[in-house]
Amino acid sequence: MAVRSRRSAGNLPAELTSFVGRRHELGEAKRLLSAARLVTLTGAGGVGKTRLALRVAADVRRAFPDGVWLVELADVGDPHLVPNTVATAFGLRGTSDQAAGLAEYLEDKQLLLVLDNCEHVADECATLVAKLLAVSGGLRVLATSRHTLHVEGEHLLHVEPLPVPRAGDTGGPVEAVTLFADRAAAVSPGFELIPDNRAAVSRICRRLEGIPLAIELAAVRVRVLSVDQVLERLDDRLGLLTSRPAAVRPRRRTLEAAIDWSFELCTPAEQRLWAQASVFPGGFDLDAAEYVCSPADDDSALDVVTGLVDKSVLSRQNGTFGRHAWYRMLETVREYGGARLAADGDEAGVRARQAGYYADLARRYRAEGFGPRQSEWLARLRREHANLRAVLDHCLADPGRAGQALDIAASLWNFWYGGGLVPEGCGYLRRGLELCGERTLVRARGLYAMAFLAIQTGAPHAELLAELGELAAEFDDERLRAGHAECAGMATFFTGDLTGGADLLERALAGYRTAGDALLVFDTLILLAAARFFLGDPRGAAAAEEALALTERHEARWSRGYALWAVAIHRWRADQPRQAAELLHEAVALRLPDRTLLAFLVEALAWCHSAEGEHERVARLLGGAAAVWRLSGARVGEMSPYQGVDEQCATLARKALGDEVFDAAFAEATGFGLDEVVRYALREGPAAHVAGKTAEPGGLTRRQREIAELVARGMSNKEIAAALVLSGRTVEGHVENILVKLGLTSRTQVASWLAGQPGPPA
Repeated sequence: MAVRSRRSAGNLPAELTSFVGRRHELGEAKRLLSAARLVTLTGAGGVGKTRLALRVAADVRRAFPDGVWLVELADVGDPHLVPNTVATAFGLRGTSDQAAGLAEYLEDKQLLLVLDNCEHVADECATLVAKLLAVSGGLRVLATSRHTLHVEGEHLLHVEPLPVPRAGDTGGPVEAVTLFADRAAAVSPGFELIPDNRAAVSRICRRLEGIPLAIELAAVRVRVLSVDQVLERLDDRLGLLTSRPAAVRPRRRTLEAAIDWSFELCTPAEQRLWAQASVFPGGFDLDAAEYVCSPADDDSALDVVTGLVDKSVLSRQNGTFGRHAWYRMLETVREYGGARLAADGDEAGVRARQAGYYADLARRYRAEGFGPRQSEWLARLRREHANLRAVLDHCLADPGRAGQALDIAASLWNFWYGGGLVPEGCGYLRRGLELCGERTLVRARGLYAMAFLAIQTGAPHAELLAELGELAAEFDDERLRAGHAECAGMATFFTGDLTGGADLLERALAGYRTAGDALLVFDTLILLAAARFFLGDPRGAAAAEEALALTERHEARWSRGYALWAVAIHRWRADQPRQAAELLHEAVALRLPDRTLLAFLVEALAWCHSAEGEHERVARLLGGAAAVWRLSGARVGEMSPYQGVDEQCATLARKALGDEVFDAAFAEATGFGLDEVVRYALREGPAAHVAGKTAEPGGLTRRQREIAELVARGMSNKEIAAALVLSGRTVEGHVENILVKLGLTSRTQVASWLAGQPGPPA
C-alpha cells in the first residue's frame, strides 16, 4: 500500500464558530481517553456530539506524536466503504483489503482516530476498530454515535442537551443561552443579551430543550426576526427550523432532519416501537412496551428497547423504588414518533392495547392495593399519572371506549383520594358516567367512586346515592349495598348527624365483612372510629384498634397512617395528649404521599398541643393543616365535626396569644410547603429560608411547589389563578419557571417528577 507524505498534525478542521460550555464533558472525555483506548460519545441527534469530539481531539493533540485524524462517516451509504473512507483520510491508496492495509499502516503509530457519525455503519465500524486496536498499541479511537459500538473495552460518555436557565437567575447566562447569543451575534452583528431580550432567549432555549442544533437553527432566525417573534413561532418546533445553509449537509439542516435520520438508522422493529411508544407521555417500563408496542414475533421488546437506548432515542431512568427500569423520550423525539404512528395508520390498535394495559393495571392496583406493596403501588400510579390521563382522555373521546375509561377511573378511586387528585378523579368519573348510561356493574362501581369523592369535596351527591342504591338492589350485590351505606353514612356524618352516620356505617361494615373486602372493611372502620370519636362513644377506640391490627396483618403501610390517626384521636379524647401526639408523629414520619392524610395528622397534632397549652404551635399547625387541605383537593377539614374541634383550639390559642400573634403565626404556616409542614410537625426545625425562598426539592419556592401540585392535579392556569387568588399572568410565569427548574418540557411531566420525590407527600 503506497503512502503519501505523513501529515503529523493530522486533519482536524479549524473551528469556524466558538465552542460553548461543556466543561464537565470535556474533562470527563479526556479522562476516559487517558485510561481507555476506545471512547464513544453517545446521545440524541443534534445534541452536539461531533463538536464535543472535535474540541476534545484538539485539546489532546499534543499527546499523539502521529497526529489526530478525523474521519467523517455521515455520507458513507455503503458499510463496506468504511475501511476505504478511513484509509483515504490517511492518504492511503486503495488495495483489495483496506482493513488489512490500515492495520499494517497503524501498527507502530501513536495517534488518535476520530470516527464521526458511526451509527448507520456501526457494525462495520465495530469490526474495523476491533481489528485496528488489536494490532496497534499506540492507537486511541474517539467515536461519535447515536448508539454504542459494542466493542470490547469500549467506554461510553452520554452527551446530554445543554443546561437551560432557571427563570429569575441573576447570574451569568447558562450554556444554552450563551450558545444562542453567540450564534445570533454571528448572523446579526450587534446582537447581545440585554434585560429586554434575556427572558425571551431563555424561554427559547427551554422550548428547544437545550438541544444545540435546534438552538443554533433558531438563533439564525434573528437575522430576520426579533427574539420575541422567534419565540412566538416556536409552537411548531419542527416546522420553523428549516434553514438551509449551503455549507451544511442536508441531514443536518434541521432538527427534523436530525431526528428523521435517527429514525432511518433504526431497524424496522425499532422504528415500530419508537412510533408506538410515543403514546406514553410519562414514559414506560418494559412490561408496558411488551404489552402495548407489539414487536414482531422474531423481535423481543427487550432487544428492541435496548437498541433504542443504544441509539439514544430512549433514555433509561430508575423505576419505582428501583424495581423496574423506566424509559423516556425527549418530548421532541416523542412528537416525531407520534407523527409517524399517525401516518402508519396503526394508532387505533396501539391506543386500544394501551387502554387494555391500563385497565388491567388499575384492576391489579385495586386487588393488591391493601397489602405490602401498597406504597409502591401509589408511587407507581403517580409515575404513570401522565399515561393514565392520556388513556382516559383518549377513551372518553370515543363513546365506544367510555366504559373502559369509567372502569379505570373507578378502580383508582382511592388513588385520586390519597394522591391529592380528588377534583381530577371526579372529572373523569363524571365524564364516564355521562357517556355510559347503561345500568351495568361498571356504572355502579363508577357511581360509588364518584359519590365517595363528591362527598369528600362537598359536591352534590344525592342523585348519585339514589341511583347507586337502585343498582345495588337490582344486581343484588352485597358490596354495592355496603358501598351505598358507607357513602350515605359518610355524608350524614359530615353534615353533623353523627348518630345517623354511625348507624349507616355499621351497616356498611357488616356488608363489607360479608363480601370479604379487606380494604373497604378498613376504610369503614376508620370512618366509624371517627364518627364515634365525635359522639364521645368509647366503642370508637375498638374500631380504631381493629383497623390498626388489620394494617399490620396485611402489611399495608399507607393505610397504617390512617389507623394511627384514628387510634391517636381516641387517645386524645381519653386525656392522653402526649401518647396521642407520639402516634401522630409516627404517622407523619412515614412521609406518605397522601396529602389528605397529612392534613388529618397535622390537624390532630394541633388538638394535642392545645391540650398541652402550646398555643403558638397550635396556630402554626392549624395554618399548616389549612395549607395541606388546600393541596389535597378534599374538604373534610371544613365540615362541621372536624371544624368544631379546630375552632375550639383556635379560640383557646387566640385568647392566650391575642389575635395579632395568632393570625401572624397562622398566616405564616399557610405559606408552608408540604416538606415544611412535615418538618415543623416533627419538630425537625424551621424550613430553610433564603431571600424568601424555601429549600424545596428541585429548587422550587413554596409558591412554586404549591402551583406544581395543582398542575399535577390537572388544573388549568385559570383554575389555579382562581384557587390561589392570583392573576393569570402570574400563574403562567410560575408554571414556566417550574418547568425550567425541574428540567421538564410539558405540564404532563410534573406529576411524574413529583411521584419520584423522596420524603414528604409530593
